Amino acid sequence: MAICGAGLDGCYRVRVPRSSYVLAALAAAAVPEIDVRSVRVVSAPAGCDAAVITDGDGHEWVVRAPSTVRAGVALEAEMTLLESLEIFREEGKVEFEVPHIAGWADLPEGGRVVVHKPLPGVPVDPGTLRPGPGPAAEIARTIASIHELPSGFIEAAGLPVYNAAECQQRHVSEIDEAAATGKVPAALLRRWEASLENVALWRFQPVPIHGDVAPENVLMRGGGVAAITGWGEARLADPAEDLAWLVASAPAEVTDTFLEAYQMRRSEMRDPHFAERIHLLGELALAQWLLYGVRSSQDDVVNEAVAMLEELSEAVADGG
Repeated sequence: MAICGAGLDGCYRVRVPRSSYVLAALAAAAVPEIDVRSVRVVSAPAGCDAAVITDGDGHEWVVRAPSTVRAGVALEAEMTLLESLEIFREEGKVEFEVPHIAGWADLPEGGRVVVHKPLPGVPVDPGTLRPGPGPAAEIARTIASIHELPSGFIEAAGLPVYNAAECQQRHVSEIDEAAATGKVPAALLRRWEASLENVALWRFQPVPIHGDVAPENVLMRGGGVAAITGWGEARLADPAEDLAWLVASAPAEVTDTFLEAYQMRRSEMRDPHFAERIHLLGELALAQWLLYGVRSSQDDVVNEAVAMLEELSEAVADGG
């Protein structure tokens, strides 16, 4: 893959979203047998353009093309990761489906366009999850199966590798940046700083994590997890990061189900502060949302984050 100078985005001088016609042409170049009949542009991770192609037989294909070198590097790493995940699936180490790359083609500006079939299932709705056997337990077991995979395949794909101390320091840096905005209640900052200074809380074994277990990346079918997508943030890091969204988004009474199902699926789990760290990371996600709004100059996101932070601060003050 060609990488130009002038910084990570040097190959892409101007960020202009590709049209549906361009994406259709790129898909045909990557998989020549695709007989394009229709195309619709869909949302994609930052720095990428994406579309869904329908061929003459009514089959759909997803095409993704990076628009920055940073996104191109991430896509290359993800492609390598997906190859390993397919092997793990064949070996029975994971049961969910992942994107299967049907074809790719070099882009003149650098990087590659990739094409794969859509994955089965529908995005999970955390608010509908209930305690006990069922989807909540299945999601927790699926996440645990990812964390049980050998760590070497993360480094082999060129993805980030963090030890426990580095995970802790990343959160410290986020809190410092969030505090500098002046929009985080002081009580929350004190609460978070105390947890980040608690050495015992940050003694854990890093594992392969998905890194972006958002509802749109967990596809459900028949009460189980059909597929996992969105692997661009995968890394070796804190397993609590992958469960934080569940605890923060689902009804409170589901938490015990998540933790029990997860721990039963792990072969060795020696982390007495696991649940505590999950709750902390769920709170820190609000600071991350605030920083996203500030960095992208989206006032609506900033206002939403501030409102949620104030609500959390009030709940903490009331012992919630």
